[in-house]
Amino acid sequence: MSDAPRNLLDDPTADPFDVALRAANQIAERTGVERHEIALTLGSGWGKAAELIGETTATIPAHEIEGFSRPALEGHVGTLRSVLLPNGKRALVIGARTHYYEGHGVRRVVHSVRTAAAAGAEVMILTNGAGGIRESWSPGTPVLISDHINLTGDSPLEGATFVDLTDLYSARLRAIAHSIETDLDEGVYCQFRGPHYETPAEVQMAKTIGGHIVGMSTALEAIAARQAGMEILGLSLITNLAAGIQSTPLSHLEVLEAGRDAEPVISALLARIVGAL
Repeated sequence: MSDAPRNLLDDPTADPFDVALRAANQIAERTGVERHEIALTLGSGWGKAAELIGETTATIPAHEIEGFSRPALEGHVGTLRSVLLPNGKRALVIGARTHYYEGHGVRRVVHSVRTAAAAGAEVMILTNGAGGIRESWSPGTPVLISDHINLTGDSPLEGATFVDLTDLYSARLRAIAHSIETDLDEGVYCQFRGPHYETPAEVQMAKTIGGHIVGMSTALEAIAARQAGMEILGLSLITNLAAGIQSTPLSHLEVLEAGRDAEPVISALLARIVGAL
């Protein structure tokens, strides 16, 4: 029998929004901050941004907050930070992402986003490390997400819940990012189920249907953020060219190395973007 604490989100009768509100209240109590205006989920390669955007005033192990899990992936720190920005706003930095392939269900995948919304966040910044389909993108290239294709076959929306995903990735926020870094490319992100990497044929399929980036996160979180009424900015770090685009085999070690090499530059970029919001 497992010693792991019971997660309320595993109860199908639980209201995931009530669990998110409980989590937000716990964060407010632990941080002493009533409201966080901005939230950031920091994926592979983006972690140092938490140290650059402002002053961290509280750090919480995420698994101590209702609905969160310990991180299953190296490169994710497993904490929640309350950061005081230079402009006086508060940012909630999420270093604890639950991936779809972990098999915990969509509710746990999007719990961090719903918690951020319950904590008061109006802007949700989602970052990830991903594979690039465009051959002009070298490892270490940051790319703005302009739209996504959800290839998981799943959704965080339950029942007869209809949400418009037009301009899901905010044109206003992308314009701010372009004002900070004028040569930022944009692309369409394809979320696959994982945890296996895509085959060359699947990458070609993604390219044919309009994709430029392939990965295993973000799209489901973005849908939940839109449902919660947040404005969304998405950024991918191209850690490798996708299968069949590059000639060498893919590996998670390659992803981690590319993230470490690019982290100082892309984290500084993200900090400048946050400072302009």
